[in-house]
Amino acid sequence: MKSSKRMLQVAQIVKRNMSMVLLQEGNLIYGSEPMVSVTNVVMSADMGIAKVYVSIYNTENKQEVMLMLEQEIFRLRQSLAQRIKNHVRRIPRIDLYIDETIDEMESLNKLFDKLNAEKKGN
Repeated sequence: MKSSKRMLQVAQIVKRNMSMVLLQEGNLIYGSEPMVSVTNVVMSADMGIAKVYVSIYNTENKQEVMLMLEQEIFRLRQSLAQRIKNHVRRIPRIDLYIDETIDEMESLNKLFDKLNAEKKGN
């Protein structure tokens, strides 16, 4: 389904503000070691649900960080609401997803490097 202009605008507002919320609240939720960044936000057609895609760096156990975020989803939504209440009619429900794009890109780069090394070795 094609996104409307308003859906894209709200997605950008949520993305920008959710990034700020994670920056402020992150240390209290998952500690100072992991780094979590918002890579994309997709709004549902009725703008009641925001699918927030996050990348998690600097930790081996990404699933544990996601569980901590899920446990604090109400707190995150409240903080987001304080930031975007003047821009939207109702605060969307937040669904979090891990964005594996960068990890996949790294593994592909390693694979290509390995293939190039083998090619030069022959």
